[in-house]
Parts: sequence; C-alpha cells; structure tokens
Amino acid sequence: MKVVIPPQAPDKTASIGATLHTSGRQPRGAIGAMPVAQFVLHGLLPVIDALALIAAFVIAYWVRRHFPLVPQELAPPPIREGFYIWRPTLAVHVLTLMGIFFFARLYHQRRALSRIDQISTVFAAVSVGVVMTSGFATFLFKNSLYDIDYSRQLVLYVWLFTLLGVLLGREVHRQFVTRLRQAGQACDSVLIVGSGEAAQTVIHQIQSRPELGYRIVGAVNGQVGAVVSVPDGATMTSIPVIGTVEQLPALIDSQHISEVIIALPEASHVELTRLIGLCQRGRVSIKLYPDLFAYMAGGISVDELGTLPLLSVRDMPMRGWKLTLKRGLDMFGALVGLIMLSPLMLLTAVLIRLESPGPIFFCQERTGLDGRPFPMIKFRTMHRDSEAQGAGWTVKGDARVTKAGKWMRANNWDEIPNLINVLLGQMSLVGPRPEQTVYVAKFRENIPRYMERHREKSGMTGWAQVNGYRGDTSIVERTKYDLYYVENWSLWFDIKIIIRTIVQTVLRRNKNAY
Repeated sequence: MKVVIPPQAPDKTASIGATLHTSGRQPRGAIGAMPVAQFVLHGLLPVIDALALIAAFVIAYWVRRHFPLVPQELAPPPIREGFYIWRPTLAVHVLTLMGIFFFARLYHQRRALSRIDQISTVFAAVSVGVVMTSGFATFLFKNSLYDIDYSRQLVLYVWLFTLLGVLLGREVHRQFVTRLRQAGQACDSVLIVGSGEAAQTVIHQIQSRPELGYRIVGAVNGQVGAVVSVPDGATMTSIPVIGTVEQLPALIDSQHISEVIIALPEASHVELTRLIGLCQRGRVSIKLYPDLFAYMAGGISVDELGTLPLLSVRDMPMRGWKLTLKRGLDMFGALVGLIMLSPLMLLTAVLIRLESPGPIFFCQERTGLDGRPFPMIKFRTMHRDSEAQGAGWTVKGDARVTKAGKWMRANNWDEIPNLINVLLGQMSLVGPRPEQTVYVAKFRENIPRYMERHREKSGMTGWAQVNGYRGDTSIVERTKYDLYYVENWSLWFDIKIIIRTIVQTVLRRNKNAY
C-alpha cells in the first residue's frame, strides 16, 4: 500500500490567488457515475472472483487426473462424468473463498492499494480458504454420494491455480477500473477543506493520479473566487475556492459531494470537531489529513499503564532479535548479489576505463548509523576530477556524467558496489539513503528531526527512493518518508521495498534518476 506522510503545518495566509501548477490531469466527468461504470467499480470484482475460483478448481481437478505428482492406482473420473459428484465440493470451495475474501476486506476497494500488498493479502486468504475447503468437504461429504478423493495433491493444485486465477482476475479488474477512472467515469466528487500547503499537497496528488477516481469540485476556507496555488513545474486547471467553512452543509448538498478531505493541520481539536460536524451530511465520507510530522512519522499504537490507556507516538520496531534478522538478510543478499553479479561488474569496470581514464570505483564520505561517516563505494559515473571545485547535486543533463554513467544512473547500476558496504556492515539493503557529510551539517540545522533518520543504517534503496524522492528532490519530503520507514520497519516492509526497486528498475520507472 502506498503511504502518504503529512507535511509540516502550512502558513494560513499562503497560497491563495495564483494559478494551480501540478504535473497530472484533472479527471473529467459528470457528478453521477453511469450504472455500467458503477457495476464495473463495485459489482464486477465478485463476479470475476467467482469465475476464477470455478476455473481454478476445474483446472486443478483436470491436472490432478492427468499429471499427478505421485501416480495412484485409481484415478479420479473424468470431469464430465464426475461433475455430479464433485460439484457440491466446488460450491463449498467458491462460497468459502469468497466468504474469506469478504472478511479479509478484499472487496473493500482501496484507491491506492499496491500490487505487492494485494498479492500478500490474497496469498494469505487463499491459503486459509483452500485448507478450510478441504476440511468442510471432508466433514460434509465423507462417506456420501458426493465424497471425492480430496487428496493432498488436489489441495496443492487447487491452491496454486486459485492463487494464480484470483490474482489474474484482480489485475484485469484493476486495469478496467483504472481505464474507467482515467476516462472520467465512476469518479467521486470531492471537496477540499483548506487552502494552504497541506491542501496543495492533497490537490497535487489527486490531479497527478486520475486513476484514484476523484473529481475535485473546489476548495473551502479561503477567499471565495480565488484559486489554490501549488508550486510545481507544469500548469494545470485551477481549483477554485467556492465557499467558506460555514457554507459546508449547503455546498455538500448542492454539489452532491461524495467525500470531504479536511486538510487543515494547523486547526485545533475544537475547530476539527466543528468541521466534522458540519460535514456530517447523508452518506458523505470524511477524511482528515493531519500534521503529525512534528510529533512522529509513524502510526499510533495503544499501550496500557495499569487501567490507563496510553498512545505510543514513538517506538523502535528495529531492536533485539529483529536487528539480527535484518543483518542476516543483509549478509545473505550482499553475498548472493556479489557472487551472481561479479561477471557483469567486471564488464562494467572495463567499459568505465575504456570511456574515461581514472579509477573504476568512486568512494565518497557519507553519513551513516548514529551520524558516523563511512566511505560509500559506487561505480564512477563522471569524468575524472568532476568534483574538483567541490561536491554538487547531479541534475538532469549534467555534463559531468559519462555516457556509460548516464545508463548506470538511470538503472541504479552504479550503486551495485554498495553491496560491499552492506557486507562490511556499513550499510543495509534497505534504509534511508546516506547523504554527503557536508550536506548533513546543513540539513540538520533546517529540517526538524533530520538526524533521527540516522538511528538506523543507511540503505542501498529506501522508502523515499521507491516513491520518487531521489536525486535533486525535496529533502524535507524525503526525510518524512525516511522517518516513516525508521518507525514502521518490518521484514515484510523491507521485502516490499526491494521488490518495488527491482520492478521500477526493470521497467525503467525510476523517477529523477540522472
């Protein structure tokens, strides 16, 4: 799932009266979605799941009969001849799996659910459902006319084909919904409460991702008739300020608002309570975009002090045996990577020397765990003495970068020697990317909690990088993602980031890689 981390509290007086600048496209379409669009959005997924479950069971039965893992003397009857016998088990299979999908909230469609998170959830639900189907079939049909040979081989085949079928069906549905929303259909009309930096961030995210299915009607809480301004590189449709807070109930009714997003992180509890009360009209969904960055970057957990509930806003998830587990994953990944990639690394060294004289590797002092400096190793991607006048950010079209270096940077290949740092314990496979020491001294003075990102080892890739914050991008935003990672670490989180890094590299989706 993609995590959005709240920005710092905006200036209440900023950002009213200019033209909106973002990088995406505003979804178009009427307020009411067409019946066909609504069916695709809400009713088609259970139908696809049911068809996938039926097909998976039939295919598994056929494969079990013709390609058994362990040959048996008595093969199950052909599909047509045995249909009368095994159809009750098929019904149990479909009903059980769809029931588990329902309780696992797989029919509660989140707008920005990542494929990795969906695979994880479907994997768990299918695994539990197939085992339960086997148990139900044995309990209900054993020694009856509908008793089939539900062997371990059949269970394995059913599990495999069910998993593949459900994932394939959900990807097809995802593409249908994405195309539908990009065409302006099945979009929810949304009203933004706020006109400062937080509102700008929300508007930018919505307009740059039409597949989320939002149609912004306007903003509230500013000078009526003005527009909200978001500083960015491309011009987009302006978002008008259409009313004040007191007009919220009337606006929700007259504009047929489906969802209200409150983006006022500077508001007090009393003000928020009043806003929520004004928005509680009919079936309107209300979401809050708060400013928690000043206090924490991760989620809130509830602890107890005797009978008193306490909110934990800072906890260290990476300690004790978890540190040992992460170090083990790092050593295994570094060893396997260095061994498997060594021929390509040797070829890279030859290409670097052929194009530009100088060393193969580029070592630069970076700041790592607990603020301690270490020499980070990379393939050299620039001409020799390119930083003779001092270090500087690499920008798009930088003349210092060689031809081979341009390709390596675009594909993250220049960072492969970081595996040596990982093996030596100076870095991790996943973590906040290390910055140059000279920049760290500046950032720590201007960015709140910047040094807290150094509570863990620096990484070859990180949560900020897979979300596009690399290279010449906002250090403030990058720090927010880094702190979220530090305070929400888990082994699955690391695996998810590694998978996303590999996919983005293979598909050439690395943002700001130059």
